Amino acid sequence: MLNIYVGNLSYEATEDEVRALFAEFGEVESVNLVTDRETGRLRGFGFVQMADATAGKAAIEGLNGKELAGRALAVNEARPKPSRSGGGGGGGYG
Repeated sequence: MLNIYVGNLSYEATEDEVRALFAEFGEVESVNLVTDRETGRLRGFGFVQMADATAGKAAIEGLNGKELAGRALAVNEARPKPSRSGGGGGGGYG
């Protein structure tokens, strides 16, 4: 399985549109378009999980820079989310 970052999406893009685009290269496991928590509006990027890594790499090659709704997509392999260290500061107030 391969997790793919898709950036520079139109704010009007739909999951079905993105799924259809990637389905040309192989089986799409899931599409997750990121929305703003407060407005519910798309933030212009998302993630696509492809079932097969080879198909995923082909999708990256074939779709990076491709235009969708007048915008050139930025498509690459998603990097793992950095782990956040918990806790906060405080202390040191003598």
